[in-house]
Amino acid sequence: MSQSPTEHLIIPDWPAPAKVRAFQTTRLGGISVAPFNSLNLGDHVGDAPMVVARNRMLLNTLLPSEPVWLEQVHGTVVANADMAGCRTVADASIARRGVCVVMTADCLPVLLCDQAGTVVGAAHAGWKGLAAGVIEATVREMGVESCELMAWLGPAISQKAFEVGAEVRDEFINAAPAAAAAFLPSPLQGEGGGESCKYLADIYALARLRLNALGITQIYGGERCTYSEPEQFFSYRRDGVTGRQGSFIWIE
Repeated sequence: MSQSPTEHLIIPDWPAPAKVRAFQTTRLGGISVAPFNSLNLGDHVGDAPMVVARNRMLLNTLLPSEPVWLEQVHGTVVANADMAGCRTVADASIARRGVCVVMTADCLPVLLCDQAGTVVGAAHAGWKGLAAGVIEATVREMGVESCELMAWLGPAISQKAFEVGAEVRDEFINAAPAAAAAFLPSPLQGEGGGESCKYLADIYALARLRLNALGITQIYGGERCTYSEPEQFFSYRRDGVTGRQGSFIWIE
């Protein structure tokens, strides 16, 4: 069992300033056993606490300081990772000196930085947080003009695997009619209509729509599928009981 996550990391392919550093973990390179195998970073999923702590320690050599680990609740609260020792209920964080991290297993991780490399942010954007405005809240807390920002969309569940109800579609369309293009009728549903309709949601497209509305046009990533790549990623929708991967960003 590998105890070296380094060779399995995903490095964002985006034109961020050189001093902005970021990476995304996969499920590979840790010490957790099934169903959390192997680099589970989530301490709230049923894995042994000492094992999770060890997995997190395996990343310490790659980071300048301890990340601010969040208790994520699918909300819009944004923490300040520059506050040492901060562990808070939040779904995003921003930093000028500290290390931001969000954990996911199908939800969308969004990493942000400005073109000058003065501030970074990370948001946990499941559909609930995305609809509620977690990206907008993160951008607001970063305190720079949104047109100066760029974003990287990390691995999340793809449209072909993300079936949602009509109420989810309605929530996005009520906020922005253009969101209708991000939903397709699900071929998996049975007879019926109206509120019983199911749709396949493109969470990447929904995030891009929100970013574009803020004036952010430099958007990268968004090609992977956590659900359909079981050897690489944890997926809550696929497995139920599973681990969490992490998306990290900081200024060197």
